[in-house]
Amino acid sequence: MAKMGNKPCWWLIHSSRSRMSTTILLITCLLTWAKCQENQSMTQEEKLVIRDQIIEMFDHAYGSYMKYAYPADELMPLSCKGRVRGQEPNRGDIDDSLGKFSLTLIDTLDTLVVLNKLDDFEDAVRKTVRDVRLDNDVVVSVFETNIRVLGGLLGAHVMADLLRQRGERMQWYQDELLHMAKELGHRLLPAFNTTSGLPYPKVNLRYGVLNPLSRTGTESDTCTACAGTMILEFAALSRLSGESVFEENARKALDVLWDRRQRGSDLVGTVINIHNEEWVRRDSGVGAGIDSYYEYLMKAYILLGDNVFLERFNIHYSAIMKYISQPPLLLNVHMHNPTVSVRSWMDSLLAFFPGLQVLRGDLKPAIETHEMLYQVTKQHKFLPEAFTTEFRVHWGQHLLRPEFAESTYYLYKATGDPYYLRVGQSIVEKLNAYARVPCGFAAVQDVRTGTHEDRMDSFFLAEMFKYLYLLFSEKTELPIDIDDYIFTTEAHLLPVSLSTTKPPCPGNDTVRDLTLSLTQETDPVSHEEDLFTHSCPSLETLFPNNPSFAKTIRDSYKYLTGVGRAFHPLPVREIELPLHDNGMEPVEFLKSMGISLTPLNEVMAGEGRRQKDRKGVYRVKLVAELSQTQEEEEVLPHVVQLISPPYLGRTVLTAGPAKFGLDLTKQEHGVKGSIVKASPYTACGPIDNAQELEGHIALALRGDCMFAAKARRLQEAGAIGVIFIDHREGSNSKETPLFQMVGDGDSTEDINLPLVFVFSREGAVLTAALEEHQNVDVLLLPKERQLGHDKTEKPVSMNIKLRLAEEGELDEGAARGPTLEFFLEKEQLLLKEEEEEELEHREQQHKACTKADKDGRTAPCTAGSSPTTKSNCGPDTNP
Repeated sequence: MAKMGNKPCWWLIHSSRSRMSTTILLITCLLTWAKCQENQSMTQEEKLVIRDQIIEMFDHAYGSYMKYAYPADELMPLSCKGRVRGQEPNRGDIDDSLGKFSLTLIDTLDTLVVLNKLDDFEDAVRKTVRDVRLDNDVVVSVFETNIRVLGGLLGAHVMADLLRQRGERMQWYQDELLHMAKELGHRLLPAFNTTSGLPYPKVNLRYGVLNPLSRTGTESDTCTACAGTMILEFAALSRLSGESVFEENARKALDVLWDRRQRGSDLVGTVINIHNEEWVRRDSGVGAGIDSYYEYLMKAYILLGDNVFLERFNIHYSAIMKYISQPPLLLNVHMHNPTVSVRSWMDSLLAFFPGLQVLRGDLKPAIETHEMLYQVTKQHKFLPEAFTTEFRVHWGQHLLRPEFAESTYYLYKATGDPYYLRVGQSIVEKLNAYARVPCGFAAVQDVRTGTHEDRMDSFFLAEMFKYLYLLFSEKTELPIDIDDYIFTTEAHLLPVSLSTTKPPCPGNDTVRDLTLSLTQETDPVSHEEDLFTHSCPSLETLFPNNPSFAKTIRDSYKYLTGVGRAFHPLPVREIELPLHDNGMEPVEFLKSMGISLTPLNEVMAGEGRRQKDRKGVYRVKLVAELSQTQEEEEVLPHVVQLISPPYLGRTVLTAGPAKFGLDLTKQEHGVKGSIVKASPYTACGPIDNAQELEGHIALALRGDCMFAAKARRLQEAGAIGVIFIDHREGSNSKETPLFQMVGDGDSTEDINLPLVFVFSREGAVLTAALEEHQNVDVLLLPKERQLGHDKTEKPVSMNIKLRLAEEGELDEGAARGPTLEFFLEKEQLLLKEEEEEELEHREQQHKACTKADKDGRTAPCTAGSSPTTKSNCGPDTNP
């Protein structure tokens, strides 16, 4: 057991007279366990145990899909059945990934090879060849079908061909998967039939785009990533099949995006018009809507050896680091005015970016951003789908996305730092603890509540298990030479031998470990370019004689979110304790928590008398500043109240507001009207029932396009209000926090309709009422103004900010506003000043957190530990 001074941890816990000091000491003690664990190396035996655990988890997920869902596209892990498009409630654009082509099976094929499940792989290939059809009359996302299905078929073909050449298995294989990939490629090609060369976002697998039976082709916009994430799969298909048409179309789309960049900032927007090439959304970042465009520029250079892709990537990357990167944050900016951030939150898809920075060799910002993301996962268990710059939840959903695991893998391969193994271990443990269900793994509907969602996306099997398994595996333990391949954005494996140039950077083992190849330029790098513009990452360059470099960078962001904060004060971030007024004065409230307070004037009067009570001992004070609670962005609940017979105001549905449109809080009596279902229900195309909607409140399903785009179409159709209904089956206001709908990045001043949002279950009440009674009147208004609702006063709240300071640090006039000081009495905690020689001895002693005992197990360091040094209080396997 670790000791503090001459007292073990348990003594401190039981002997403290103050609950506050007990808590602080206990937290400090526990933090030292976790800190030591994170910095410990990991033995081969530990890695083997975790790798076996990952295999068991994969077997559980894949086995559940094959048992309960196949041949459906996806598994519904809570219902223990397959998700078949058309048989389950429509989820909007989410369902565009489903094409009735056994999506999860195809997406998982090359994962089976990486995990050395070669018998399962051969069986899965036979099933794919025998059962999968690609000519279904279904509209699918071009982007998702390309990266998941085409990429999955190509990766599986490469693996099958390799195994066949070895002569051990797959001798029956006659390039069937390649033929299927070519068929699918031809079915995607009609999407590129535009004047610009930018593809339509959707295509009908049987009828294409412009055919009257296609039920698509009316879309005018696509996201930058949707158009710019085709080159790897299409180029590989061209190189493997000999048909150049695929690569030519993908290159043309990239050319358009490059040509339409903002020349002043070298940034691109998020959504672009596929016909006139004008930007529809001009916010620029590295997350959703743009992410894999940048990724594919870099990887296209690696795969194809064409310098134009590297040059474009470098120009974009310089702009990203100049405008978007605010270490450790990555914030969206306006492409035409990039010095101003356009939003105060980040989405989880940007978690891939540290891995891309590793590919370029820019490891310092990669380490910084990755550490920030890791701290967020510590706070919320998983990365929320979106989180604020203060690391609060903005959108609580977590879909088991793999991007954080991907970046963890790249950073470990680049640095060899066992810290990243511990990060990977935490991912494995949290998946098992919070996402595992009897029939697989379920997405988390909200990280704040831990409720599950009935979905397990195919990328969970395609990417998550691949990166985790590779993280804990040695190269010699894999059935393939992983260095011969590059990962697509869906983690499918394409051979770098497809390049038309010689393999670049020969003999660079670091790069081979990263599964990448970059061309070593013979021309000298110009002074305007940085060290890595035309070179491969190198440990010798990045970490010259300094193996602790990565840790030094990480330590600056260790307590970024406030979770796991050490006992030492930090200069900027402070601990905030919100105290909501419950009828007690704040001081009395603190006393009820066991915290005794001393008036400041009494403390200052006794300063001189107490300061020298004991030689070698200095007092520590907690300075608390009382201030009004900082106004946070609050979601004011609205309601949809059914007021026509037979409801008569008794049925009230909780709704969320919008940040644009008519402000219902300024309408004394709300907005009243009859509800009519929009056609199409998503309101993402021309409105077919404009005459019915005129003068009524429209019901529209969330998904397929932005809220603002729906609102504009319905406003033009004559609607007097809109109720948006969530497309996620089973969502409801009791289990899911409300949020405010936001615009599309451009001005929304033209929208003057009242807009509210209801979750799926509340929406079902509205649609059922409409089906039963045909004429249903509703009232849209803030919840506090609903009919028959008594007004209540808003509770008053305040914050108490605590920080640690040495006695005498708080000079007269230094504190702003009312100030309290909490003293940790000498008999509760003594922080002793150490002599220089003893301090130096302790620093040397605590470089290693544990030592081996005679049985070969680890035992914590115990000699002379104190709260101000690293120590262990016992074993802990969690990072």
